Amino acid sequence: MLATMFYHWSCFILLGFLAAFLPTSSLVHCFTHSQLSSQSVLFARLTTRSTRLHNTLPAPSTSTTTSVTTNLSEDIIPFQSSSHVEDTTRDVILDQREEAFSPAAKYHKERRKRMLLKYGDQIIPLERDASSQSLALSLLALSNISLFTLSLICGTLHPALVVLLAIFPGSIFSLWTLQILHDNLHGSLLDKHKSTFFPLPHLGLGRKEVVNIERRRLRGSILFWGSMPSAFGYYLYLTYGHITHHKSFGDVDAASLKQLFNSSRKDFEDGDVLFVAHRMKLKGEDGPTFTLPLGRRKRREVTLSISKMGFDTWKEGCPIRNALAYTISFMYERFMLVINDAVVAITGWNYFFPNKPRRFHTDCAKYCRCALLVRAVLYSLGGWKSIFFLYLSETLWSIPPHPACAMFVTNHGSTIDDDTGLCVPSSSTYAGKWYSLLTLGTNYHVEHHDFPTIPLHKLGQLREIAPEFYRSGSNDNVFQIMRKAFSKPEFYACMDAKVI
Repeated sequence: MLATMFYHWSCFILLGFLAAFLPTSSLVHCFTHSQLSSQSVLFARLTTRSTRLHNTLPAPSTSTTTSVTTNLSEDIIPFQSSSHVEDTTRDVILDQREEAFSPAAKYHKERRKRMLLKYGDQIIPLERDASSQSLALSLLALSNISLFTLSLICGTLHPALVVLLAIFPGSIFSLWTLQILHDNLHGSLLDKHKSTFFPLPHLGLGRKEVVNIERRRLRGSILFWGSMPSAFGYYLYLTYGHITHHKSFGDVDAASLKQLFNSSRKDFEDGDVLFVAHRMKLKGEDGPTFTLPLGRRKRREVTLSISKMGFDTWKEGCPIRNALAYTISFMYERFMLVINDAVVAITGWNYFFPNKPRRFHTDCAKYCRCALLVRAVLYSLGGWKSIFFLYLSETLWSIPPHPACAMFVTNHGSTIDDDTGLCVPSSSTYAGKWYSLLTLGTNYHVEHHDFPTIPLHKLGQLREIAPEFYRSGSNDNVFQIMRKAFSKPEFYACMDAKVI
């Protein structure tokens, strides 16, 4: 009875908070067909120099509308020293000068140019002015506080009830946390016209002063602490693997397991390979590779990939079998991540990525130690079931038959365009307004790769602004989508085909 009452209470407070932040009319439209605002545009570059370029008003010409920077890793400081940002900035500049974008990334860059040429006066305000701060910061607090509270309550419940609470609302809160932190990473969470936030009183040298938090440091703190509580968390992927994903996804050289685990670069070449390898075909060699001692002088290299082992058991035309194999390999690997966090916290080294620079391992250790401290508090108060709830909440939305799984397993497939016969590397899931609300706009994946700096609650407006660039309708069947995805696996992001 207690669990039932709390379950209904969670649903009620979830919708209650949403209603508090959004008017009733805009609640159901905010992720689909919101009204566009016709406000003037203030040019503010979303890079490390963004704070120096305020109050410049550009004309919607080709030169201005196509110059929006989509890589925002320069504008954020993770929870480590400022030298990390300098290294990241240098790496990004070298990447942009020396390395080409993948064919899939070029596909979105070309779409973006065409859309800005035609609809720049409507899209530019969404990129330059819009942020999700008033909505998403509150939802992030709601999600993390709810996950913490629910995990404590789960300590007193039967394991079956823990699973139910993890399915809903736990998995939704976890997905919201990921999406809001993702917005923060791309620079669209905080007000884009502010360089400092939250003035705090500070006493120094006998006089009262005001200390403001710099934008990039605040973003780094939100990313770090906003990833907790968690069983394994989203911090590592978002910090080191997502921005580069926008440049490299589908690239034969970058998107391979061997490259991912053996790379000596600080950032992953494409962090999404960590997930994709469980459900899609990849080119290139496998990884990670470990060296095992067999005696005083003998060594043996062993390549062991949990995702590849699971994917190798797939059989075309058997969706249930394939979905089961995917679920087992995905959840087992995530369980190993929980164990790995303890290893990293104790040793200060992430052994899955042995070649990465010291600053990568230092940052991993800092996060793991703080995250483990939060988990230790939960364990001392709620026992193993509190951690079990967090683990399920972070994994269940990614596996069938959870509705959110449909957009997760198909966001970068190899769909063939009926008109041209060429491959389309990204896809969105249009399953109605409530699905967009449930996933907090994560289902608008094509839109996001077209315009990464548009905040989560504005992405749906792109379908109204430029309808010829996106599929029409909102009646996708998520269960049919999952059935198709697990019946016949595709190559990742047109890796084996010519992109449009």
